[in-house]
Amino acid sequence: MECLCSGRGTSIGSPFLSSYRRPSSGICSNCANVIRLVVVAITEAPDLNCNRYTQGLRRSLLILALVLRLGAAVSPDYAARRAKLRESITDGVLVLFGAKESEDLHYGFFQETNFLYLTGWEEPGAILVMTPEKEILFLPKRLPSEEKWTGRKLGPDDSNARDITGFASVMPAERFETEFRALLNENPKIYALDSTIEKIAPLRTIADARPLIATLRMEKSPEEIRLIQRATDASLEAHKAAWKMIRPGEYEYEVAAIMVGSYLMDGCRRSAYAPIVGSGPNSTTLHYSRNSRRMDEGEVVVMDVAAECGNYASDITRTVPVNGKFTPRQREIYNIVLGAQRAAIAAVKPGMSIPKKSPNSLYQIAYDYINTHGKDLHGEPLGKYFTHGLSHHVGLDVHDESDAKEPLKAGMVITIEPGIYIPEENIGVRIEDVLLVTETGAKVLSAALPVDPDEIERAMAHGK
Repeated sequence: MECLCSGRGTSIGSPFLSSYRRPSSGICSNCANVIRLVVVAITEAPDLNCNRYTQGLRRSLLILALVLRLGAAVSPDYAARRAKLRESITDGVLVLFGAKESEDLHYGFFQETNFLYLTGWEEPGAILVMTPEKEILFLPKRLPSEEKWTGRKLGPDDSNARDITGFASVMPAERFETEFRALLNENPKIYALDSTIEKIAPLRTIADARPLIATLRMEKSPEEIRLIQRATDASLEAHKAAWKMIRPGEYEYEVAAIMVGSYLMDGCRRSAYAPIVGSGPNSTTLHYSRNSRRMDEGEVVVMDVAAECGNYASDITRTVPVNGKFTPRQREIYNIVLGAQRAAIAAVKPGMSIPKKSPNSLYQIAYDYINTHGKDLHGEPLGKYFTHGLSHHVGLDVHDESDAKEPLKAGMVITIEPGIYIPEENIGVRIEDVLLVTETGAKVLSAALPVDPDEIERAMAHGK
């Protein structure tokens, strides 16, 4: 498979290039390394006040980054993950079904994230089968009549199927049942994500594969951390763009549109979750997503909005005053939430835990801070207005697969997101950042977006 530069190096197959040039296109290892270095330099460089030329160059390089990512199914990362997982399935067969092409025109195709984590494969209808000794990727046969609508797909009979997928064994999906039953003769147990496989093996014991995969997904590789940082950076720029246009009389959906448009223009494929833009009374509803209300003078607006870039999510929330100035009461509540967040962040380190009722609970630290600072209109403590959890893991999913019983370890990426929601006062405040757990503490990946109320007010005034 020849590189676009006509070099003779080992090429990296790219389904992305298949859609835009010719099916056999690839990038040789030399070109890939050079482009990867440039892409990392550009994507990690500060993007403030860049001119049109730099922005255009950056977007072009991000396209190249997408090429590399989609062509990275042969990366040793995926094979290493599968090898690690095989250590946990010594007595059975693991079966994962990739996502199918959706017939709902509201949505494009996105791979099931556990399947993506283990294979890197982003085409529909694939099946992964693993035993302690072997692994097989089953691909649907090509259907030229459908490819007129959805683009060319890789078929199991394509000569480069093994090179592109990174699997030594690639078979037609029609052979799945026969091969699966043969493997069951030597491996009695089945590991799967759901009960779909019961139709083929109704009398077999089916174990949940999710906890086994979640254990692997919780600790992020350097490349995963880079992609989460990329999604976070794009999300921060979206929040900054929103701050410039927020004012009384504007609508929540206008804020959401500015934010989503910002990170789509920055090369991200979609939102990590439905954007939440809640003003006034809506700020007290945790996952309000209608985004239909007009924002009025004297209110705050909660913006829980973030991007998914390169298949990895971020999760960022800020609360700002609609008119650019917090009222004394809003500032009081805001500072209590901020104090709780800072207390929890300061405590993040390996060995701490996320659940409410667990040893070394980060939640308890935030709750105790909120419950001992400030009162409601009736003189009651504010702890009862902190009505949700403090943290979750972030990765391929915004609420990434995890085991709640596991304490934090270096390499995990989590959120810290305390909040206070007082419907009687139409005040809801949530502050959420993304953190990387390190050997000695934590690094706030979203630190570039201000949380100090004075800084927020200055930023909003500067944007007007």
